[in-house]
Amino acid sequence: MLPTAKIGPYTLPNPLIVAPMAGVTDRPFRLLCRKLGAGLAVSEMVIADSKLWHTRKSRTRLNHEGEPEPRSVQIAGGDPQMLANAARMNAEFGAQIIDINMGCPAKKVCNKAAGSALMKDEHLVREILEAVVDAVDIPVTLKMRTGWDTDNRNAPVIARMAEDAGIKALAVHGRTRADKYNGDAEYDTIAEVKSSVGIPVFANGDITSPEKARHVLAHTDADGLLIGRGAQGRPWIFREILHYLETGEHMPAPSLDEVEAILTGHLTELHHFYGETMGVRIARKHVGWYLQSHDPSKQFRKSFNAIDDALEQRDVIQQYFEGLRNQEVFAA
Repeated sequence: MLPTAKIGPYTLPNPLIVAPMAGVTDRPFRLLCRKLGAGLAVSEMVIADSKLWHTRKSRTRLNHEGEPEPRSVQIAGGDPQMLANAARMNAEFGAQIIDINMGCPAKKVCNKAAGSALMKDEHLVREILEAVVDAVDIPVTLKMRTGWDTDNRNAPVIARMAEDAGIKALAVHGRTRADKYNGDAEYDTIAEVKSSVGIPVFANGDITSPEKARHVLAHTDADGLLIGRGAQGRPWIFREILHYLETGEHMPAPSLDEVEAILTGHLTELHHFYGETMGVRIARKHVGWYLQSHDPSKQFRKSFNAIDDALEQRDVIQQYFEGLRNQEVFAA
C-alpha cells in the first residue's frame, strides 16, 4: 500500500517527487515527469539574491506557467533575510511550497556558504529556517544531506530544529556533503531522522528501480521518495515504481515507439521553452541520457551534439529510432 504524502495543506497524488536538480528539472522536464506519474516536481534551485533574477537562467527557473498544483520552488543561499525575501517574492510569483536547499554539494554553491555547506553551522541553519518560515504563509520544506561528513551526520539534529521552526516536510539525501555523489547512499540516517520528528520525511539517493524504491520505503519508513538522477533519460520511472508498489508486478518497458514519442516531445518543449539556440544545446544532454542503453559507443551522441538546428535534431532522432526498429525486425 502506498503511503499518503502530505505537505502542509496539500495531499499529493502519490508519494513520488522529482528531486530538484540544477540544469535538469526545468519546466519541460517537470511537466513531463508529472505526466508520467510523479506526484510533485520541485523546481531547479533559484538563487536567493533577487538582484540576479534578471538573467536568462533565473527567468527560466522562475517560469511555472501551466504547472499543476502544488508548485514547489527551491531557493538557495546563506543569508537568512535574503532567503526570506526570495521566499516572499516567489510566493507572489505563484509558488505554493518553498523548499530550502541544504543538500547541494557543488563547490560553487558550498563555497558561498549555501547548499549542504550550511549544515556545518547549526546556528545559521536555525536562523534561516525561522526567517523563511516567518516570511511566508505557504508551507516551507527543507532538503538536506545526512551531514557534513561521515563523522558529523547531524541530519537528525537539524530535522528536530526544522520541525520546531515550522518546516512542514523534510527530504534527506543519504550521503554527506563530503560524499558528493560517490559511493552508495545509506538509509540508516534517514530512518533515524524519520523516527525523530513528526513531520513528513522523504528519502532520496540512488533510487533507480522499483525494487530499490520498495526497499528504501521499508527501511526508512519514509512518507515518500525523491527521485533525481534515476529519472534522467527515464522519466517513466515514476509510473513504473507506482505500478510496482501498488501491484508487486513490473510494468512492461516502454516500446521504442513510445520512447521516441516521449523524447521527440521533450525536444520540442525544450526548443519552445528556451528558444532554438539554447534549446538545441540543452537538448543534447537529455538525448545522451535517453540513449545510454541504445548507444553504448556514444557514436550517435557525438554526431548529434554537432547539430545546431532544432528541426534537424528532431529529424535525426526519427531516423535513429527507425534504424533501431529495423534492427528489431532483422533480429526477429
